[in-house]
Amino acid sequence: MKDSTAKSGTPNDPQRYELFVKLLLENESSVRAYLRGLLPTWQDVEEVAQEASLVAWRKFSDFEEGTSFGGWFLTIARYEAMSYRRRLARTPLVFSDDVWGLLAAEAAEDEGGQIRRQHLEKCLDKLDAASHELLLKVYSPGVMMREVAKQSGKGEQAFYKVVQRLRSALLKCISKAMALEGIG
Repeated sequence: MKDSTAKSGTPNDPQRYELFVKLLLENESSVRAYLRGLLPTWQDVEEVAQEASLVAWRKFSDFEEGTSFGGWFLTIARYEAMSYRRRLARTPLVFSDDVWGLLAAEAAEDEGGQIRRQHLEKCLDKLDAASHELLLKVYSPGVMMREVAKQSGKGEQAFYKVVQRLRSALLKCISKAMALEGIG
């Protein structure tokens, strides 16, 4: 028969569990914003944030109360994002370690851009699949617009105009959404 005495930091310790949930909820949005700066889609952010939360819970017995839970959780999330990136290494749209480092530093400083990125993602989702794919292709690292124009079967000038119209539509959509929230 198992001992029913709860060890501090285990799921059987309700006070420790409540503390973890409270701290997690307080810091989750800033960690998601940080991850969004590192990862290409919100689906990736969700997956990595969930994994980081699980790792944080497993290691919560190592967390020292009174220290910065946010910083501790952010560090776990960064390592989980790097691990996730390694798992995706076979896909063609993977950044180098240097780019990941720059993105991580920028994301940590740019929480204000979180709202703008969320609106960008929503506005991208409003585009039809062909337009969405076209923009992702055009803005992929190492891609030459001239080559994408050739692949699309359009002349360069016509292709650039299509891309410009899509960019303008995204900008208008983002500006409108932010104005509705009262954000300049």
